Amino acid sequence: MPIDADWRPLPPRAKSLFALSHGAFGLAAGVPVAVLSYAFADRFGPVASIALPLLLWACVLAFFIWVGIKRYRSSAWRLDDDGFAYRRGRIFFRETRVPASRVQHLDLKHGPLERRWKLATLVIHTAGSKMSAVSVTGLDAEDAEVLRDRLARQLDDDDAG
Repeated sequence: MPIDADWRPLPPRAKSLFALSHGAFGLAAGVPVAVLSYAFADRFGPVASIALPLLLWACVLAFFIWVGIKRYRSSAWRLDDDGFAYRRGRIFFRETRVPASRVQHLDLKHGPLERRWKLATLVIHTAGSKMSAVSVTGLDAEDAEVLRDRLARQLDDDDAG
């Protein structure tokens, strides 16, 4: 799905963060695949007992990195007078809308890789049930601060009015 003109994509350097985070999961998910393939590969000789598990592990890793890159490409956000919106996904598309009137408080998180690439995660805590929060990973650090400040200002304006 193409991103509309009023939606802002994540910065290009966030692609590495998405690829690495999904790749780390792929490394872990590839272990059982490699172990199971090893049990069957030794029937085909010593070379296959080493090559097949490594090949399958590499395929699982590549698949998860590909998923991370696709997830990065399908993520976008926007801030307007009504509040914040976040889109993600292609097959399982999700659009989350947070009206400014529902925002309780805002957090910025900067993990070690996010700090390295000048990225941030904005967490928007909303009114409602327990654990109601929208988390947006891979935002440009400056954009995340601007979003936090503008949403807080909208919240203060709503409280004053």
